[in-house]
Amino acid sequence: MPAFNRLIRFLAKNGKTYYGDAILPEGVTDIAKTKKARVIKGDIFGKHEVTDQIADVRLLLAPLALEDVKTVRCLGLNYALHAKEAGLPLPKYPVLFFKPVTSLSGPTDPIPVHPIAQEELGLDYECELVFVIGKEARDVPEDKALDYVLGYAVGNDVSHRDWQVARGGGQWSLGKGFDGWAPYGPGIVTSNVIKDPQTLKISTRLNGQTVQESNTADQIFNVKQTISFLSRGHTLLPGDLIWTGTPSGVGMGRNPKLWMKDGDIVEVELEGVGVVTNKVEFIKEDAPKL
Repeated sequence: MPAFNRLIRFLAKNGKTYYGDAILPEGVTDIAKTKKARVIKGDIFGKHEVTDQIADVRLLLAPLALEDVKTVRCLGLNYALHAKEAGLPLPKYPVLFFKPVTSLSGPTDPIPVHPIAQEELGLDYECELVFVIGKEARDVPEDKALDYVLGYAVGNDVSHRDWQVARGGGQWSLGKGFDGWAPYGPGIVTSNVIKDPQTLKISTRLNGQTVQESNTADQIFNVKQTISFLSRGHTLLPGDLIWTGTPSGVGMGRNPKLWMKDGDIVEVELEGVGVVTNKVEFIKEDAPKL
């Protein structure tokens, strides 16, 4: 069991980057509102301590440093209503795909849209419960599965439906793996705080309007089942991120379609964890050099 309750990685006002245990005012659960944290020393996946050193938070970063992330595994079609809006049958087994670690970004970072992803419409949002594996897991029974979770975050599995489907060659990763297309955070809340990950409200707001609103109770494969299934013959390592799919309400499933555009503000929120807020930024083509 980790010594911290709400793990954050942050740039402090002294210019240094730390892991810390977020200090929140009484009654506040949104880690995005963190102003101070107790500095953590040691290995967050091993021997560590929450020190008495309190640092002022200037900027929340992606909760894990890239060197502490092993893989980014993602589930597709893991909410019944989302499968229905996609016009696809409910999966018999979890639908697994991977995103590159370079797609990860922080809770306030811009979402960069490369010119190749501007050629056609199709830029979509997906709020997701994200959990982090805290210790090596292989062939884990469901009743022991939550023992392997370091904690929970919320993420936005940004997707381009044209590159995911029409141009993806049957694979989803191309349309979901662009740099910065997996913002998550605003921290990682441990099971000290979140006892049951299947009772949490989850939502997305696009320019202030709620476009997704659901509960993790509606997942087809819950966190326990997901860990048990993914660890069958596949070793899960400390630092593996598991994204657990999105509920209904995505832009692709609407009529007319609702695509994100340059300058949009998208917020994903998970009860007990907080809000990740990112601005969509279309990258301009470099001018030809003379």
